[in-house]
Amino acid sequence: MAPTLLIVLFAAAISLALNATTSASGSWSPDPAVIDRLNANPRVAAQYDEASVPDYDLPDVLATRDGQPITTAEQWQAHRDTLLDLFREQMFGRPPGAPDELTFELRQRDEHALGGSATYHRIDAISRVGERSHRFEFVLFTPNDAAGPVPAFVLIDHRWREDRDRSQPEDRGYWSPQLVIERGYAVAAIRANDLAPDHADHYTEGIIELFEGYHAPTASPAPHKAGTGGAGSSAAPAIRRPDAVMALAAWGWGASRVMDYFEQSDAIDASRVAVLGHSRNGKAALWTGAEDQRFDVVISNNSGCGGAALSRRAYGETVRIINEHFPHWFTAHFKAYADREQELPFDQHQLIALTAPRAVYVASAGDDLWADPRGEYLALAHASPVWALWGHDTLDPDAMPGLEQPVTTGLMGYHLRTGGHGLTPYDWNQYLDFATRRWQ
Repeated sequence: MAPTLLIVLFAAAISLALNATTSASGSWSPDPAVIDRLNANPRVAAQYDEASVPDYDLPDVLATRDGQPITTAEQWQAHRDTLLDLFREQMFGRPPGAPDELTFELRQRDEHALGGSATYHRIDAISRVGERSHRFEFVLFTPNDAAGPVPAFVLIDHRWREDRDRSQPEDRGYWSPQLVIERGYAVAAIRANDLAPDHADHYTEGIIELFEGYHAPTASPAPHKAGTGGAGSSAAPAIRRPDAVMALAAWGWGASRVMDYFEQSDAIDASRVAVLGHSRNGKAALWTGAEDQRFDVVISNNSGCGGAALSRRAYGETVRIINEHFPHWFTAHFKAYADREQELPFDQHQLIALTAPRAVYVASAGDDLWADPRGEYLALAHASPVWALWGHDTLDPDAMPGLEQPVTTGLMGYHLRTGGHGLTPYDWNQYLDFATRRWQ
């Protein structure tokens, strides 16, 4: 590496390190009326005062676990495996791997979808492990005017409505296939609950039961869940491993099976695929992009705690709150850091960095203080020195953009839109613009 470039990289790293203990102001401040409304909610006590954010020291994104500096892309790639394994053990769980056998079944096809602009496919992915089997559904829209394989988006979806099952869905913003088709891309959506029901008593009924034969005990017999596909309930251990795969990682596993389908499809350019998730599935999307490097663009929408937001800020939803409400999302190890965020061996800027050198986009909403917009931007900014190893510009932690002033640098993007927690057409259009710059 040229000496000049080394100097630039070290200067960027030093600049960000000086800001690692931070309560960065930026150009945006939350609406005091929103804070008052949140503080008046008696259901969940959370902290929304920026002045009360604790001082914290972030782990250096350009250092190994024993403190050795990382100055080259090659050194980062060697460190990446260690960091990935740390997140597996301490947060998301170890991946189950690929099934013994994977097949796809086309259940429905409509070549005149979306007013004739797209072809609609309704597909089952069928996995087998030993004598157990599991199936989950995904839908796929492909543009009819494509001259060859096209890039695609995969939405990990926890708001599945019946209109996902129709070739003429009502566009409600959150699910906007028409916007994607108009850009010439394909778009798929998976049923997250088919992979792991989003319930602490039933989350093992999907792919966890497929691989482990483990069925979580319940107070009463659980009703049949769509997507269990006859996995069966065999003798199971009384307690799962503390680093066993949990629900968020199970949802991401499903997105990887859709990527398997893309790799055998003549309609999709599998080298240009984006994985996208909102809220809990924004967390899943970040983890999917870390685990599966086949995804070229990774997009987190309002993912907050356990996703793009820095845990050490303890702002809005915290490690304690998220594990109390959703104990099936993260491993037993992660639960041990309730009210001990400063002791975490990592923070979410390092999760984002696991996407490098591919493209990543993080988005926040101005009224969604539960998800800590500032913490989401700061995590992306503090991850950006890793992209500098490939010659890309970094983001300034002290330069958080204002409302609807999207910023992109190199292979990173961020926006803060007006409104609250949700996935909107504004968000989709920013992601499509970002992906188009990347792919064209």
